[in-house]
Amino acid sequence: MANETMRAVRFHDYGPPSVLVVDTVDRPAPKAGEVLIRIRFAGVNPIDWKLRAGLVQRYIPTTLPATPGLDVAGTVETIGDGVTGFSVGDKVFGRGAATYAEFAVAPVATIAHIPDGVSFEQAATLHVGGVTAWLAVFDSAHLEAGQRLLVQGGAGGVGSIAVQLGRWKGAYVIATASTANVDFVRSIGADEVIDYTAVNVEDAVHDVDAVVDTVGGEVIAHSWSVLKPGGILVTVVGTADAETAAARGVRAEAVGHPVETRPILEQLGTLVASGDLNPEIQQVFPLEEAAQAQAASETGHGRGRILLKVAD
Repeated sequence: MANETMRAVRFHDYGPPSVLVVDTVDRPAPKAGEVLIRIRFAGVNPIDWKLRAGLVQRYIPTTLPATPGLDVAGTVETIGDGVTGFSVGDKVFGRGAATYAEFAVAPVATIAHIPDGVSFEQAATLHVGGVTAWLAVFDSAHLEAGQRLLVQGGAGGVGSIAVQLGRWKGAYVIATASTANVDFVRSIGADEVIDYTAVNVEDAVHDVDAVVDTVGGEVIAHSWSVLKPGGILVTVVGTADAETAAARGVRAEAVGHPVETRPILEQLGTLVASGDLNPEIQQVFPLEEAAQAQAASETGHGRGRILLKVAD
């Protein structure tokens, strides 16, 4: 295996998208508890370009040159020691490491089988966006049918899935979006959509049980007053101040990162197969255009997910 090579996108220095290049490198080999995946599609997420730009060195130590990428969908190529439940040729999706490449390794705790009727493209959207949304809506907010949910940033990769999960659970879903995305967010199941370019959310929304914030920054400050007493603000970017929450009689929580995500992935895959969840794909770029894909992600104003197509 060590003698076999593959194409991989790497950056040799931190910097703008243009530092990304396609190199020929050795294929990785799966360790115990891992599989090697032949990649069909890889997801492009904000953490990828933050890594490349050197913005998260304090939290994620990185040895250069490095290959970005977490989201992956493809087929099992080889299996590491002790792996059960997966066979060579199985269609899988989830979280791998260094997935902007033709092959990547993934622990079996963070991948699942792709259900019948779900495409590689759909599956490649689901780990970072889908798992994050699931954790926010259910594990943190404990959303129940009949409750009121506000999703800050309802058109984005995490927000658009959070809106659909809220609808599926039977909650009353309110979401914020820019003018261009209002109709889209309504079409995926939001009961109300607030155009944040025209309306202050504090003036339009009141007494919600939970806020899922996918934007961060000032948006958190504008979210407190919409909550009912005892409500919860869950942020997927940064942290919300617990003291502020306590002073307002509400709760605040940041989304955690569980070691094992396969059970959530299996649930998400089932929802996509049944039509209850429809991942929105904004753009698909070839592997060679990873720089353009990350530049598109950096704008922060997309709709749904951005993917890299690695193989047919």
